Amino acid sequence: MRGVRAALAATVLAAASACAPAGEGTALTVFAAASLTDSFGALAERFEADHAGVDVRLNLAGSARLAQQIQEGAPADVYASANERTMREVAAAGRVEGEPRTFATNRLTIAVAPGNPLGIESFADLAEPGLTVVVCAPPVPCGSAAEEIERITGVTLRPASEEQNVKAVLTKVRTGEADAGLVYVTDVLSAGQEVAEVELPEAARASNDYPVAVLKDAAEPELAREFRDFVFSDVGRQELLRAGFGAP
Repeated sequence: MRGVRAALAATVLAAASACAPAGEGTALTVFAAASLTDSFGALAERFEADHAGVDVRLNLAGSARLAQQIQEGAPADVYASANERTMREVAAAGRVEGEPRTFATNRLTIAVAPGNPLGIESFADLAEPGLTVVVCAPPVPCGSAAEEIERITGVTLRPASEEQNVKAVLTKVRTGEADAGLVYVTDVLSAGQEVAEVELPEAARASNDYPVAVLKDAAEPELAREFRDFVFSDVGRQELLRAGFGAP
């Protein structure tokens, strides 16, 4: 897909923009939560098709890591987070233009191997001895949601690892490094037949709101506002629903 560069470091993005010869187009830098990889990849491609000469550059990572990069001065035009807390941190640092807007919701579920060979049926099963469970680290939105489910259920997990983004959790389940992982419903959907899902009824009480905002000092503020609005358009809504996100 032309123009979409996933998980680029902020320094690389800055260097690429600075070194691009005149006439090669305009770069729009979007920092987005890893769980938005598929949906924002598709939206970036559509946006480029509608804006000749615009190159949408996606930096996809855990929301907490992206928030830290932005607060440290990483150049970006748009930030889309997987929860309100990390967006508030960026806003508190004075990096957000106007009020962030919630564009989607998501909730956790359990990803297991195809066919669920270990017969995992509930959140409580994840605490069973001998089971290799992977979750997101607490500062990451999917990690915060996992902690909330622990509070709701009274079940404490002892994960084998705590990952920095939800895609890393999914990868460990897909490759057999973990027996189960707490990921978003959108991640299970994107994995197709490579994983199976064990639904978490409790997750409805710990769902994540996804806010998006244009950043102050954006290199392309007008384009950034257009992209933000595009996320809320009918095209954006359809793409997000197709990926499994809920409406705000």
